[in-house]
Amino acid sequence: MVDIPALPREAAKRPYRPPAPIPHTKRMSRLQFILSLRRNPVETWGVWHFEKPVVSGVTVMGHVTVVSAPEAIKHIMVDNVGNYVKDRLQLKVLKPGLGEGLLTAEGENWKVARRTLAPLFSPRAVEGFTQAMQNQSAAMVTRLQKLENGTRVNVSAEMARITFEILADTLFSNAITTDQQKFAKAFTSYFENQGRISPLDIFNAPAWIPRPSKIMAQPAIQFLEGEMRQIIARRRAQIARGETVSRDILTLLLEANDPETGQGLSETEVGANIVTFIGAGHETTANALSWTLFLLAKHPQILAEVEAEADRAGELPVADWLENLPMTRAAFEEAMRLYPPAPTLSRTAIAADEVMGITIPAKSLVVISPYIVHRHKLLWDEPNYFRPERFLPGAREKIDRFAYIPFGAGPRVCIGQRFAQHEAVIILASLLRQVRFSMAKGEGVVPLQRITLRPSPKLEMLITQRHPLRAG
Repeated sequence: MVDIPALPREAAKRPYRPPAPIPHTKRMSRLQFILSLRRNPVETWGVWHFEKPVVSGVTVMGHVTVVSAPEAIKHIMVDNVGNYVKDRLQLKVLKPGLGEGLLTAEGENWKVARRTLAPLFSPRAVEGFTQAMQNQSAAMVTRLQKLENGTRVNVSAEMARITFEILADTLFSNAITTDQQKFAKAFTSYFENQGRISPLDIFNAPAWIPRPSKIMAQPAIQFLEGEMRQIIARRRAQIARGETVSRDILTLLLEANDPETGQGLSETEVGANIVTFIGAGHETTANALSWTLFLLAKHPQILAEVEAEADRAGELPVADWLENLPMTRAAFEEAMRLYPPAPTLSRTAIAADEVMGITIPAKSLVVISPYIVHRHKLLWDEPNYFRPERFLPGAREKIDRFAYIPFGAGPRVCIGQRFAQHEAVIILASLLRQVRFSMAKGEGVVPLQRITLRPSPKLEMLITQRHPLRAG
């Protein structure tokens, strides 16, 4: 065993408050709001958003209702879900890169794609992926164990790489042949540029007026569109030659048919769903993993518990890990509470509605922000502190279903929720059995919203080897 520094026990019991923008105590001016929305949308929230169940009023974006009470969220996302559709601004941000994929499609197109892909994410199917998840994680560990103690590692990049490799191996049967770094570069550019909210879009200016950030995102979008065409063409050629192909996302999408019309998805729709799963699928989990490692490094006592769990799990079949790593899973869920991968969910009301006695006008914007809900003073004890014990068995069951929504809720809840949870726990356990990450002195990160909520600047940590490389 390699000697490593002991965890600093004197700091273990101190509560840790992770970095986050300080909510405003006064209303922002129109200019301040627009600039903050473009710079980092999570900086726009005021203290009242974290204290009141519903906040409603007129803003530069028109009439906006911010809903945080669980019963009101359930009303919008489940009980009266047919009255709410994706809003204009959200679609302007997402559609150029994700097209008519699951995140953006509405109506029958969404239903067909969702129904087609559901079998891949059943409990049985996800359990069948666990060994591949562990194999890819072991390969990552082997790579990291070649580094010397004290080496600075770009954790954000490493988590993006491993989640991409697992996705490519399991859901795409290695049909993606392009180098992962090229995809990572394209998605980083897309999220960074396309994810910036333009003041022109806020005011619904004509599309022909150039948006600089959107122009900068175009090379990434063109790269992704070209890659999708090649992936689809290769699989179609295999099918045409009579070759046996995997029943993966790609094959299922190509075979999908509307049960009423018999019409399949267009090539554009197939490509859009592929991009959605590659981009949103690995980006969100990678960010959540990065935040988890950051938070664990800041809380030595919890890190020690997670490491001990990982050591014990190494003797068990990987299929049993999820049930035998309660603190590991709790730390991951707490990271998603503090830093939800999708920090803002927004809808447009088709017809007028009412929640908790407050009127929602027709065609107005409704915002459900997991970032606010997860830090709301009416819903959580010490909401701004890292406390994974909230999600341990016995406590987890007491959390209202609509008070914790990192994967959304209702019919459009993330189809890959179970996949992401299994993947994350397996990656964390595989990684922390062997290595430990710590922050360099004086360095830190803050949450930056660019569609997803990512660490900014990139999360770099120092690596220390815990054990010599072990098989499996």
